[in-house]
Amino acid sequence: MNVLSVCSGIGAPEAAWSPLGWDFIACSEIDAFPAAVMAHHYPDVPNWGDMTNFQRWPDADVDVLVGGTPCQSFSVAGLRRGMDDPRGNLALTYLAISDRYRPRWLVWENVPGVLSSNGGRDFGAFLGALGQLGYGFAYRVLDAQYFGLAQRRKRVFVVGHFGDWRRAAAVLFERDSLSGHPPPSREAGEEFAAPTAPSLTASGRGVERAGESRGQDPVVAMCLNAHGGSGRMDAESETLVTHTLRGDGFDASEDGTGRGTPLVAAVADTLTAHWERSQGAKAGNSVGMINAITYPDAVRRLMPIECERLQGFRDGYTAITYRGKPAADGPRYKALGNSMAVPVVRWIGERIRTAEGMYLATTIHKEKCK
Repeated sequence: MNVLSVCSGIGAPEAAWSPLGWDFIACSEIDAFPAAVMAHHYPDVPNWGDMTNFQRWPDADVDVLVGGTPCQSFSVAGLRRGMDDPRGNLALTYLAISDRYRPRWLVWENVPGVLSSNGGRDFGAFLGALGQLGYGFAYRVLDAQYFGLAQRRKRVFVVGHFGDWRRAAAVLFERDSLSGHPPPSREAGEEFAAPTAPSLTASGRGVERAGESRGQDPVVAMCLNAHGGSGRMDAESETLVTHTLRGDGFDASEDGTGRGTPLVAAVADTLTAHWERSQGAKAGNSVGMINAITYPDAVRRLMPIECERLQGFRDGYTAITYRGKPAADGPRYKALGNSMAVPVVRWIGERIRTAEGMYLATTIHKEKCK
């Protein structure tokens, strides 16, 4: 599968789909720090730059076009200008790129606010344009907490398949749902990365699958709500907390402004963080680990490594050398907040791969029957 990534950020699709053996023919990113992260991890993937200049891009054979166009204009917390906002118009540019390269598959991501932007007309126009281009499509809200990540992060994913909506629907929905007989409830999976699982086993929402545990004990970021209470945070307190999480002029929200959906761990209990010693544990320190200080009555800012783990990236993914020195925390926060959650994208890729396999098997069978 040849993949073209637009609004590429720090490369969540690349991190998710490269292990599947898919080839990334190019990316498109204009923000300097995310582009540097992409160049560091994927030096063989050319950056074609500004997606609005797509008509100047070289011809290519594209199987999958993936991108999460800027979400600020669709965010409930934003100005809600929808398609009248130039950033929102990049969704239309995404459609124009689809029209030029005619990939077999489309994957588009945005915030849930897109569903109600301009009374739903913006999203309806986007889907209508997909249909006019010949794509069958399906969309679904997926929450990162049901894919093995310790954060609640809902995003709208649209999957399109050229000429056939059923293949798109088969990617995003389980067979029972497509048959019109969905199960009465869905349990969140049990394979969350320890020790966050007890906080994440609420039932009744999300897809019927947990992401794979990465086989490591994550740094658990305790964030008390704005009232100093404990227990699982609700959306309102979660947002208030985010407004206090600032470093180098940025925070851990989706756009680094404090207005967007926050990157906040879905864990509200006594903070216990562990750091592995870089070398040689001293006698008496088991496996080279030390405990951090406990903060029982205050909110603290998430560390970049915690944001990397909350988004499913490996530790230190954004800790690159940038402009001749180690990257500052601020650009790392912003880039991670803007990214897609890697395990969610991986799940979609795996489902596309399965659908492709079924398509090829059906085609071969038909040819044999002729």
